[in-house]
Amino acid sequence: MSMMTPNLWLYRSLSRFRWLWGYKSKIMVVAFVGIHVPLLTLLVSFLVSSTFPMGLTVRVLIIGLCATLAGTICTLYALRDLLAPVVLTAKSLRDYANLRALPNLPTEFSDEVGLLMSNTSRTIQQLDQVIHYMASYDDLTGLPNQTLLSSRLQQRLSHAQQKHQFFAVSSFAIGNLDAVYSAFGKESSESFVRAVAQRLSLQFHESVLFSYLGGGLFTAVQTHSEESTNRAVLAQTILEALQEPFMLDEQEIYAVVNIGTSVYPYDSTEINQLLQHANAALNQAKQLGRNTHQFFASEMNVKLQERLSLENELRCALARNELQLHYQPRVETQSGRIVAVEALLRWHSPTRGWVSPGTFIPIAEDSGLILSLGTWILKTACRQNRLWQEAGLPPIRMAVNLSVHQLRQDNFGALVGDILAETQLDAASLELEVTESLMMDNMQQSIDTLQALGDRGITLALDDFGTGYSSLSYLRRFPIDTLKIDQSFVQNVLSDVGDAAITKTIIALAQNLQLNITAEGVETQEQFEFIKSQGCDEVQGFYFSRPILADHLTDLLQNGANLSKQSAPMS
Repeated sequence: MSMMTPNLWLYRSLSRFRWLWGYKSKIMVVAFVGIHVPLLTLLVSFLVSSTFPMGLTVRVLIIGLCATLAGTICTLYALRDLLAPVVLTAKSLRDYANLRALPNLPTEFSDEVGLLMSNTSRTIQQLDQVIHYMASYDDLTGLPNQTLLSSRLQQRLSHAQQKHQFFAVSSFAIGNLDAVYSAFGKESSESFVRAVAQRLSLQFHESVLFSYLGGGLFTAVQTHSEESTNRAVLAQTILEALQEPFMLDEQEIYAVVNIGTSVYPYDSTEINQLLQHANAALNQAKQLGRNTHQFFASEMNVKLQERLSLENELRCALARNELQLHYQPRVETQSGRIVAVEALLRWHSPTRGWVSPGTFIPIAEDSGLILSLGTWILKTACRQNRLWQEAGLPPIRMAVNLSVHQLRQDNFGALVGDILAETQLDAASLELEVTESLMMDNMQQSIDTLQALGDRGITLALDDFGTGYSSLSYLRRFPIDTLKIDQSFVQNVLSDVGDAAITKTIIALAQNLQLNITAEGVETQEQFEFIKSQGCDEVQGFYFSRPILADHLTDLLQNGANLSKQSAPMS
């Protein structure tokens, strides 16, 4: 132990006595013993060695004891008061730990105990500031978080009510944050968010209250003193400030931003509703495209409530057996034989009737329900194909569309393997369809996942080809077996020279890459004849059959129907 380090042996020794529970009692005992032992020893020694009569000796002894006791009491009282700073410091620490009460200790003394009090007071106040900052500000951006935003919005609301002012609440999101994360990683995506926050803070200084809520979502609040003020100026300035690129890993990255705005007091006089309305306007702006701004309108609230209601019903639809799969045949162009079917999800609500997939699929995507729905679709489709095989029907591929959320799952390959094992379906009888935009969302992870699926023997198809990136460099990297021409080109091949040329080019490209090629959306015989003449392998569309129930498709397979010359009715 260092010579400068105080020795605690006496403190430890006294602490073993339970009746000495307080630090003050330990000091009193030491003081009492320290005063009495020397004095009494001296007094007794003097009396024993003297020749005084016994009565005088006893009297002197009593007087000495009383004097010693009186002196001890005064000493103990003085020590108690001298220990008050230590006791007060300990109490301040307990009060802060239990009640978050800041200390009020004197700081004008310069001795050891005075320094203890002043340092304790300063340390607790600094600690409280750190705790308050951590509880009120976002670690990544340094901007106010949700808690502080609500508090300051309430202050703005009170001030606006007193001064009859107006203020705009804008929610805006970085739309390409996931793409940056996929391309550059977590650290770079965080640097991207931090750079956006810094640029906005420098641009607006303290005139606008910014906050960061996580996930690339920001909120901005600006007060207007006059009703005639252009309430769109905040959103316009934000969009202009973020037009310039950001440098990320020595590359220029542009922020894709959508903004939704609500205005006090027009849209609401309550903080939570203003924030909700701004988010509703943000969702509407996202549907308008990149770098757009939208003000809240009451119709949005109606749509939002309808969307939430639909989401709640969709959560129960699977358990209530309201969901079913319809199957659309895919026909070989040369023979007219059904070689594959595409499983398509349908929802028949007892209150709404048939709900369009274009309505409920995006809701499932946004809410995360697509994961459970996707698993159910995959398992149901594989089980149905196995039933057809066990019935001795001609072997066909079962095509199932994948969601971006499914492809992001770390265990998706194992999940598909488990489903194939459970349904006893051969991997070659399953085809999984992905879109170009889905592949681009996290390209390397998507490639790795699809490669693992392909290694199992599963057929992989690139759906809606021609509507996304359609880059040959990307196509060369994708581990796919089939290209599907989007129906938007097929429908106009006879009337639009451009669509006809694109269709021919895609078919030729697939042939050169030795890929299977499928045309979607074939509705007339003329379209079919054109597609067939170009060497397309398979076709799919209403000309042959609408999506139908499994029982109806079973009849087609049992009858061995040649669909190139007939159309099957919808179930």
